[in-house]
Amino acid sequence: MKSNILIVDDEPVARQSLSDILQLEGFAVNSAPNGQVAVEYARTHPIELMIVDLRMPGMDGLEVVQVINQVSPQTEVILLTAFASTESAIRALRLRIHDYLLKPVSPAQVIASVQKGLLRREARLKARTGKAASEIDEGVAQIILTDGTHIDLSRRLIRKANTLTHLTPAEGRLLRILIENPGRVYTHRELVLLVQGYHTSQREAPEILRPLISRLRYKLEAFPALADQISSVRGTGYVYEGEFLK
Repeated sequence: MKSNILIVDDEPVARQSLSDILQLEGFAVNSAPNGQVAVEYARTHPIELMIVDLRMPGMDGLEVVQVINQVSPQTEVILLTAFASTESAIRALRLRIHDYLLKPVSPAQVIASVQKGLLRREARLKARTGKAASEIDEGVAQIILTDGTHIDLSRRLIRKANTLTHLTPAEGRLLRILIENPGRVYTHRELVLLVQGYHTSQREAPEILRPLISRLRYKLEAFPALADQISSVRGTGYVYEGEFLK
């Protein structure tokens, strides 16, 4: 069955170009010239994924996403813009969009982002219908450090003796990426993409990532084996310097 995709852009050439790219890949594609039309369409038609231009007259892209999150919460959203800013990226993060692509974007980028978005949607639906976490989560699920600290990555829990800490989904993804790859330096942009799911600029990425790193480090302070193990690499990103036992 073909996945239903909606393109929302006020520029006819952009709508047609994106539609052509995705139709050639076998997707069922419709388009809307503005946010109002897109929202009305979403109220009456099932949509697996939307590609939404950020800057449009009337209802802009972020406003469209806010409404779609209410009327069609299972729909994945890719924001497309030629005018990236830290403010818009942070707002997009809070709206939990799948990806944030900067124009001009290549056909390969569009196709890759759409395919990942549809896989993410499928994983979320499986999780909600009670499928095992192992079917949707890859990598190590349980980690036991040498001092007995137990990390449950699937449930986002860290415990040792009587100390128990819960992580948010973003904190859990960040810790998983770093702790499963000790010694590997991840750039700010890589971590924003892997944790939050969208691309951003080299200048904006540290500003988006810094509050998340700070919150995670604060929670890890309660566990001596984890405290101070996430190190900053000046001008580059972050690295996990500890060791773990599976």
